[in-house]
Amino acid sequence: MPSSENGTSSSTDLLEARIPGAFPGVSRLSISTHQTLSQALHARRAEYTKPRNVRIKIGTWNVAALKGTEKDVAGWFVGGKGVEESIAGFGIGNPTSKSDKSRENVAEQEARSFKYGPTIPKHDDGAVPGEDEIGLYALGLQEIVDISSPAEALRPYTDPTVSNRFKSSLEEALPDGYQLVAEQQLVGLLLLIYASPAVHPHVNSVSTTSVGTGLMGYMGNKGAVTTRIVLGETTRLVFINAHLAAGADRAALERRNWDASQISSRTRFDSIVDGMGVSQVSGECLGEEDFAFWFGDLNYRLEGMPGDDVRRLLTRHTRDLDPPDSEGPFSTSSKSSDSSASSIAPPSDFSNPKGPDLNAVPLPPELDPASLQTTISSLLPHDELRQQQRAGKAFHDGWNEGPIQFLPSYKYDVGKVGVFDSSEKKRCPSWCDRILYRTRAAKLRHETKEREQEQARIMDEEMKSKGIDHAGDDEEVLYDYDPDTDGDTYDEYDENPEPEPEAVLTKEGFQDEILLEYYSAHMRVLSSDHKPLDAVFGLKYDAVIPELKAAIHQEVARELDRQENEGRPTITVVVDRPAGSASLENKDTPDTNYDGVDFGDVQFAKPKRRNITIANTGRVPATFGFTDRPVEEGQSPGTFPPWLSVTFDKQPDKPDKSSTDTLHQQYTLDPADVLNIELRLKIEMIDLVRNLNEGTATLEDILVLRVHDGRDHFLPIRGHWLQSAFARSINKLIRIPEGGIRKLQHQKPACDEGVKWSAPRELFRLTEAIEDLTERTLADWDMTGHGSDRAPWQHNAGWPFTKDARYPADSALETTLANVYEVLDCDHSFDKAFGLEVTPMQRLEVLAETLLEFLKSLQDGIVTQDIWRQLEDGIVGREKSKQQLSADEERLWTLEVLSSTPNHNVSFVLITSMLQRVANEIANASKPDPKTPRSSVDLPASPQVSIRRRTLSKVPDVAIRQLIKRNYATLFADAMFRAADTDKMKDKEKAVRKERMIRILELFLKEEDDS
Repeated sequence: MPSSENGTSSSTDLLEARIPGAFPGVSRLSISTHQTLSQALHARRAEYTKPRNVRIKIGTWNVAALKGTEKDVAGWFVGGKGVEESIAGFGIGNPTSKSDKSRENVAEQEARSFKYGPTIPKHDDGAVPGEDEIGLYALGLQEIVDISSPAEALRPYTDPTVSNRFKSSLEEALPDGYQLVAEQQLVGLLLLIYASPAVHPHVNSVSTTSVGTGLMGYMGNKGAVTTRIVLGETTRLVFINAHLAAGADRAALERRNWDASQISSRTRFDSIVDGMGVSQVSGECLGEEDFAFWFGDLNYRLEGMPGDDVRRLLTRHTRDLDPPDSEGPFSTSSKSSDSSASSIAPPSDFSNPKGPDLNAVPLPPELDPASLQTTISSLLPHDELRQQQRAGKAFHDGWNEGPIQFLPSYKYDVGKVGVFDSSEKKRCPSWCDRILYRTRAAKLRHETKEREQEQARIMDEEMKSKGIDHAGDDEEVLYDYDPDTDGDTYDEYDENPEPEPEAVLTKEGFQDEILLEYYSAHMRVLSSDHKPLDAVFGLKYDAVIPELKAAIHQEVARELDRQENEGRPTITVVVDRPAGSASLENKDTPDTNYDGVDFGDVQFAKPKRRNITIANTGRVPATFGFTDRPVEEGQSPGTFPPWLSVTFDKQPDKPDKSSTDTLHQQYTLDPADVLNIELRLKIEMIDLVRNLNEGTATLEDILVLRVHDGRDHFLPIRGHWLQSAFARSINKLIRIPEGGIRKLQHQKPACDEGVKWSAPRELFRLTEAIEDLTERTLADWDMTGHGSDRAPWQHNAGWPFTKDARYPADSALETTLANVYEVLDCDHSFDKAFGLEVTPMQRLEVLAETLLEFLKSLQDGIVTQDIWRQLEDGIVGREKSKQQLSADEERLWTLEVLSSTPNHNVSFVLITSMLQRVANEIANASKPDPKTPRSSVDLPASPQVSIRRRTLSKVPDVAIRQLIKRNYATLFADAMFRAADTDKMKDKEKAVRKERMIRILELFLKEEDDS
């Protein structure tokens, strides 16, 4: 299954990966965004890399699902044995015996090939490098199980039993310390990669995958298993073990090309993770590596060649390997009988009738008509793989192959060294098994050539569209082909006895070199009808030294951080912490250890202020502003919480006079400049007061100060809420003991606590103080006269509950109101809330406003929703029946309904009695001079309700009393009554309902002489 040395896979990915031929999933690891750091680190790569050399051995073998093949795999692949030097391949020299015993001959080898042991000749010292000379072994096997069996091909899982036999054989033969780097099986395909002790520490980012192209184009009886590794964190290597479609007809050839294209397009690898655990690349495809090795049974045949003729031609080079008594079709006894049937004349032996000339200079193999090399050269032009490469249909995008200097690898009789297929099918020998390789440089050259060809094609079409045709003999040739400058021609056979290493610039920018050293077939491996192939590559690469890279990484990061900090705008936020200011009950002492703005004790309606200073402590101008803060469920969105406001001592960068939004303004400070900000906290929303009292809300939040191109600054703010009598219910207020709500030590009054008062103590205190101050105010006015000024009640019928034009509206009043609220909460004397300079009239006006605010804040009201529903139902019923009650009867009926809630009843009577007495006293003080004609008497203005004069009494003093009580009733109706569904009513219905409330209050304010 796909795996990654440093990565992890989800359960779904692992399940899908078990399906033969499944598409590999694309890794979801994120790509690092620190490109500047990567570039700076890459620029110093020479300081943390060291050149290393490694030999890579690639092996491929189709074992044809035959038993015993696992006993040969270690000998030829690890030991380099089984090579017949006379027909060996590229890089194989003359044999040099390392032991005293001579190697077993072919006859002896074939005679024992079926005795359940290795078929490799005994005393074979090996002709190809192996053992500990190799740093990376990559072995690709095909048909380790019978892929022709539908049951085997359609298995949902892979049985590891067979693959374990090959693994055990290899691991027993490998020198100590070699470790398995990658293993991948797809039905009959098996890929094993081992690394030496010196190379293994430099292998990382291993990713294996598989692509099935067999049955239905998806199953794993054909396809490829692929592994990507990274050497030394610098060099990407890809190993592809493939088994393509079989068959010698045209359709089979096209299917092989299709298989190869599917493997190329569908192969995906996991992310590459560097030595520091950072994901660099996600989901690499084939073609993005530095070096790729594609090997396996590619099944390309010799196109258009009669099988008998090819066998006869090749047998000239294998007959000396056959034992004298062999009965094979190309044994000595059958050579003469079949020679006349050949359509391809065998090479001349150039024999001299006079005998050999011992002084003649030997011809090189490529010039000797009788040599194996000449025979191979005559057959390779018919090789389908090379034909498809030239035609640009498969393996044409940079893939190369070493010189083929060995016999075709397929098909042989099992147990024979050089006997080609003697079965009834007598298949044509072919180079089905191949080892190809591609460098990044070759891939880029191919892509460049394709682009140039496409540009030439487009230009040619443009010329033709303009009527310029260069097809005639006499016309000028616009584009000519010069093989010296336009690219290399394909050489039928390119022998390079002294190959030079190919220099390759890797994807990471390192300079590597690769050299093909060996490419050969192991003819003397007899356990399969395919001969195994291997190739040895020498790779020189730059490997990262992790310790040096980590040190340079830290050094680069520090330098970049220093440069970035110097170039980034930087501000410093300083919170001014007051030493403490006195309040009526507490000392406001903010926590100096709190890393934010601490407003200390916070009470209802009393503003608190804190200052912060912002200084540009960087080297460049800094532009900043408050941005929307992160909010949790239930919090108000926006830049600031609703109980906080902000003012700046500097104009914003682009002030918008038409906009009231000053919260998102930007401010710019030059280096060393400062900006002062005042934060003002005030709790005046009744809903918030209720939630704070009940503990469902807190005065805690975070402001976000965003610096353009800099880091965000998070400024915590908090305050400690002091419990208030406002925004509570009468049922809770009557249980608060003497001493006020603060005496409960910020605990909520329990509903099961005993009743302390018949009505809220706050109502007793406020109504009593208002009555007393009304008398004092009227008496003071009579004594002083105030010159020519008119008394406020003489021109305002709602006074003192309706603000007079002369009523102060400054910060002093705000502070006084807050002090009065705190007096009620602490059950202190009202004298503590007023200074000596505050007159009785001003005190009366403040307490009158306090009473209205207190009544409006009550959760249940003086007349609850249930009580009002009963009252309204009775009124509506009488209106419908046109029943009229006298004023006394209606008052008694109202009190009877209110009696179901005694505490509300007492509160109602307490307030209406106070209003009646205050109204009568003010009305008496407003009596006009009896000598003044009635028509000349000026009635006070009616700010709460519009009243036509003709509806009032013609007696001036009675009319004044009517105006005052009508205004009081209108004003207190909103504060005392609670009604349901008012927001769903139309304006006319709302007006009718309010008129009914006013009428009830007027019943208790009027006296008999008011009408």
